[in-house]
This record gives sequence, C-alpha cells and structure tokens, in this order.
Amino acid sequence: MSRQRAFTLAVTAAVLLATGVFVLIVRSGTDSPAATPASASAPPPVPVVIPGRPGESASVTDSDQVRAPDGSTYNSIDATFVQMMIAHHQQAITMADLAPSRAANPQVSALAARVSAAQKPEIAVLRSWLKVRRLPETDPAHDHATMPGMQTDADLAALTAATGADFDRRFIAMMTAHHRGAQQMAGDVLRGGTDLLLSEMANEMAVEQGSEIRRMEQLRVS
Repeated sequence: MSRQRAFTLAVTAAVLLATGVFVLIVRSGTDSPAATPASASAPPPVPVVIPGRPGESASVTDSDQVRAPDGSTYNSIDATFVQMMIAHHQQAITMADLAPSRAANPQVSALAARVSAAQKPEIAVLRSWLKVRRLPETDPAHDHATMPGMQTDADLAALTAATGADFDRRFIAMMTAHHRGAQQMAGDVLRGGTDLLLSEMANEMAVEQGSEIRRMEQLRVS
C-alpha cells in the first residue's frame, strides 16, 4: 500500500470516529501490482463496517455516504454540523432569553424573542435527526468554544450583568457575530454534506439569520 493511500485511510477513519461512527477499515487486496490504480482526483470510498443494533447484523458501506434507517444518506460533515449546531443554537437562546428583563430597546427584545422562537424548534429537529441515525448529541472530540461566532464565557457574563442601552449594544454585537458564525457552519455543510433535507434546513437557517443580521444592522441603539 502506498504512503498516500495509507494516509487517506487513516484520515477517513479518524473523521468517522470523531462523529461517533465505529470504523473498521476493510482491505480489498489493492496492494497487488495487477490492481487498477485509483484516480488521484477522485479516490475510491473506503469500505467501513457499521455495527447494527443488538441482535442485528453489521453492514458494510462506503465511508463517504452512510445510509440512515429512514433511507436517507449522510456523511461525517452532516453529523458534525448537527451535533455542533445544537450547542451553537443553545448559546443563542441563552443570550436571547436575557433580553426581556434587560433590554431597553423594544426592537431588541422583539428580535431576541424571534431568535428564541425560531431556534428552539430547530434544536428539536436536529436532535431527532441524530436519534434516527443512532448518533450521540455531543462528541467529546468537538471543541464548542472554537465554533464560528461562539461567544466566550467572559462575554456572556458581561452580557448577563448589563442592562439598558449597554445590554442592547452588547447583544447586537454578540448576536450578529453569532449569526455570522452559524452562516459559515451552514455553508460548510452545504458544500460537503450529503443529506438533502439537512442541506435544505441549513440553507433556510443561513437565509433567516442573514435577514436577522440586516435587522440588527438597522437598529439604532445609543
């Protein structure tokens, strides 16, 4: 096996393990000199074993496209997006739920209510997506603090302590950055994911959050 092929197998296995899929690389005897070399531009998928539920047989599929129990297909990019977007949404809701008792501008309160009302049902959908695929809600390998747009604990503490116009300014700045990060994450899954319904949801998220960013840019907070 060439060094490049071995590296490709190792990277693919690591990605799938990071998303909660147990991986067993299946060698197919391609080390033989008579084997047809893989294209450099489009390497073949790596066969992996997907364990079944207790009492069910395991199945072999391709690492770049796993079939879910509902018949849809997904890959590690899809799974990572869902797991991380749940935590991302939860932080947005935490910030939004501070507004009713702290905001001075009624438009800020209204926008915060809209964020909370939209993202809570989306979290439910994302959790259902993982449940159908028997995937965990979180992955220890994910560093949520480094997700695009995520606010630090210090920033959240400052927002919690703020009131009036100070809260409004902080909220607009933090939620705008948070939304831009969510748009970036949606773009990642739109480019690399394979789950069609999830791609539609990510597109809707990006459009809606873009609309909310424009509303926040139009707010005048003193």
